[in-house]
Amino acid sequence: MPRTEQTTPDVLLPAPGDGFLVPACADLRVLRLWEEPDPEEALARYGAGIRALANPGEHPVTADLMDRLPNLGLIAQVGVGYDSVDVEAAVRRGVLVTNVAGSNDEEVADTAFGLLLMTVRQLARAEAHLRSGRWATDGPYPLTAMSLRGRTLGVLGMGKIGRAVARRAEAFGMPVAYHTRTRRDVPYRYLPGPAELAAAVDVLVVAIPGGAATRHLVDAAVLQALGPDGVLVNVARGSVVDEPALVSALRSGTLGAAGLDVFEDEPNVPPELLALDNAVLLPHVGSATVPTRRAMAELAASNIRAWLERHEVLTPVAEVAELLNRD
Repeated sequence: MPRTEQTTPDVLLPAPGDGFLVPACADLRVLRLWEEPDPEEALARYGAGIRALANPGEHPVTADLMDRLPNLGLIAQVGVGYDSVDVEAAVRRGVLVTNVAGSNDEEVADTAFGLLLMTVRQLARAEAHLRSGRWATDGPYPLTAMSLRGRTLGVLGMGKIGRAVARRAEAFGMPVAYHTRTRRDVPYRYLPGPAELAAAVDVLVVAIPGGAATRHLVDAAVLQALGPDGVLVNVARGSVVDEPALVSALRSGTLGAAGLDVFEDEPNVPPELLALDNAVLLPHVGSATVPTRRAMAELAASNIRAWLERHEVLTPVAEVAELLNRD
């Protein structure tokens, strides 16, 4: 059925996401670009009327796309990470960018600790030992060399997710240290850099944003500082860790083990990582529960409503928040 003037869309949904964004935006006039027979023609026809864009996951929002939406005022990222959005281009155009900070902190922190336990105690391999019948034929699963007892946990990035990880570490009786660009008002030991933090802890959990500023921040020097008994857990972005350096460190024993939920070229995981027994790998499931993904979509939709109705936003990303505070 052709659109009427009353149904002309002013919110662009470039992709469906995981099923929660469409119902969260049910009361909005949306252009579901993936349903259009000719997406390019649809953008040409409706682009001038689009005022907000809801971006699910890793769909790229480029300067070229913004140029086709001359009245765009808001990009609502349905995720905490927003490295798929060209924020510099958005700021130059006066376009606000929001994420869903606060909606998935606890879920991602749970995943970080699940990965840590799986990695240190080799739980997935122990289960495979049982399922294959080797418990009955070969005897008990071998003792694991690593334990969380007596270990210190380092958090690279003390934002909301980092703080949630730190609280879990405290419950496990683990002292906590951290590094972030700006020192926080938290009761944990602060270290001045990633390598200094790695040298002071036994477990390093990465919980910082992706993007050019943090690309390969965890490099060979950081991995070497963490050491042969050290464990790396990454629930942030794959780009933060130098993957070839990580493979080399795990192969050589420079690093003890790693638990990874994110990778540089998702969904493509390097075969070298797949072949390593001292790496536990998950398919980016940090926030992947129904309640959390629904909450993320609803927060993104709430940002859009606030913008369309009042020219306000609820959860601006850091670069935009700085501009708003300056104004």
